[in-house]
Amino acid sequence: MTAVQFRNPEKRLSVALAETLRAVTGHAVTLRELLGHVGEQGLLVFCAVLAAPFLFPVSLPFMSTALGLPMLLIGFAVTLNRVPWLPERLLDHALPAATVQQVLARLARWAERVEHLIRPRMLGLTGSAWINALNGGLLLLSVLLLMAPLPLVPLANTLPGIAIMLLAIGMAERDGIVVLCGYVVAMLSAAYIGVLMALVIYAGMNVGAAIEALQRILA
Repeated sequence: MTAVQFRNPEKRLSVALAETLRAVTGHAVTLRELLGHVGEQGLLVFCAVLAAPFLFPVSLPFMSTALGLPMLLIGFAVTLNRVPWLPERLLDHALPAATVQQVLARLARWAERVEHLIRPRMLGLTGSAWINALNGGLLLLSVLLLMAPLPLVPLANTLPGIAIMLLAIGMAERDGIVVLCGYVVAMLSAAYIGVLMALVIYAGMNVGAAIEALQRILA
């Protein structure tokens, strides 16, 4: 595994993505080469993209598991400051360069649109190995909460999804205020899903009964 560092905060994410886009040449690029180019910032943006579908109030069954596994790998990468472990065969798998360039171009355009809102500030929340380990731990917690077995429960996926997006984008752009918002939403998610899981256990693993119990508490 290779250590990766957070990029200099003076270099905006759109610039970093554009540089990666220019570095992808030829007919194909391996996943190993792509990880070397995008580094931790690219992984965090990818994590935010994976979390985006969960902004809808109710997600499809099994979607949290399918999308949660790669987000777990990214969370471990941030926590350990290492590119996540992947099989050699997968790392050396060639991807069509044209497809990779298209994705990178779209991400760069998206970054340009949000950079006036998200910018490097409160760098103490993204500027050291121990705080990045803490951020990665909260990212892992949010992904695990998102993957909790609570299908079709309102906000059970939405709150952790928001926390993941805030933490990932905040770390990618070194915006401490956005990371701090991610802390708050992650804690709210933990409290909400903790109550739901306790009610599920209390109701004998009956999700419907747990929702009714929660409604009575909130009424």
